[in-house]
Amino acid sequence: MSLQPEILPLVAARAAHLRHGINLSHWFSQVYQAAGYTPKHFDSYLNAQDIALIKTMGFDHVRFPIAAEPILNPANPGQLPPEYMARLDREVQTMLDQDLAVIIDIHPGTPFKKALAASDASVDAFVSFWSALAGNFSKFDADRLFFEVLNEPEIQNPKRWNEIQNKAAQAIRRAAPSHTIILGGDEWSALPMLELLELPEDRNIICNFHLYDPLIFTHQGAKWAPPWAMFCKGMTYPSNPAFIQNFLKTVTDPDAIREINEYKQLNWNLERYEAMIAKAAAWGRAHGVALTCNEFGVYKVFAPRSCRLDWIRDISGALERQKIGWTMWDYAGDFEVVNKRDGKRMPDTAVLAALGLKVAG
Repeated sequence: MSLQPEILPLVAARAAHLRHGINLSHWFSQVYQAAGYTPKHFDSYLNAQDIALIKTMGFDHVRFPIAAEPILNPANPGQLPPEYMARLDREVQTMLDQDLAVIIDIHPGTPFKKALAASDASVDAFVSFWSALAGNFSKFDADRLFFEVLNEPEIQNPKRWNEIQNKAAQAIRRAAPSHTIILGGDEWSALPMLELLELPEDRNIICNFHLYDPLIFTHQGAKWAPPWAMFCKGMTYPSNPAFIQNFLKTVTDPDAIREINEYKQLNWNLERYEAMIAKAAAWGRAHGVALTCNEFGVYKVFAPRSCRLDWIRDISGALERQKIGWTMWDYAGDFEVVNKRDGKRMPDTAVLAALGLKVAG
């Protein structure tokens, strides 16, 4: 197929709404127990005041992760629960009312994604689900509401994932003729997977990647990361050979030792990120598609704060210089841009400064 050398003007205009965003994690996704997807949780975790604060902090959009499991009935995937959907509609309208663009991000757990890898019936159900979902949300402003097919695919087969994604995108397009669709690569949407995307004929698309490299720094001590990450608490950024040599004296886990040595050898720093992101931008230009990085961040629990701020500054700055929009992970989880004071969420002004933002007023 012949690819257009330029991004469609419509898509370029819409991508301008996705310059500086934040992920709304652990609200309608990642609650981990099905019983947790309840009105009590939805009402207590985030509210209209949080959405207003996000706008005040200088963000222009939100990524709204929505778990598929509570709303997809495999026996009837085209039938969505009315009360649940009405609640989602209300939350989306609240975001739009704050002049925030919204990415509808289908964000299921690993078992759901593994089923897509193994079962054609699961794929058919997923496509039917997306048809109904896009039909529901098609009533919202097409310039400011975006559909992201799937968060961090785990198909481990780029060819199969391309087939699944393009089937879902076709279903979305039939149900929502005007909205822009966000596509991502297999294997957690890592940046190198962009090059393995098989783009559809439909050019009303944006391609996304996630950037958490290297996990040894961004996910140090995270329980859901590879086991060796538990031995990397306190790792600094940029990569500092003298620090790492001393750090290694405290580590006995062979996998951690291997990862730490690789971190030293690859010399992770701003220059390395600039080159990675410039390569992605060149791919986008060559294929005539807009790009966005809709996840990046550092697990804050064990990372030295000054290093975390330096990393956020380097990544967001490198993306800005390549004119790639970004959506940081996350608003109020363990990668957060807020602090809690007396039970109230307050802006973390140092993180906002690292992102190049500041609280209005």
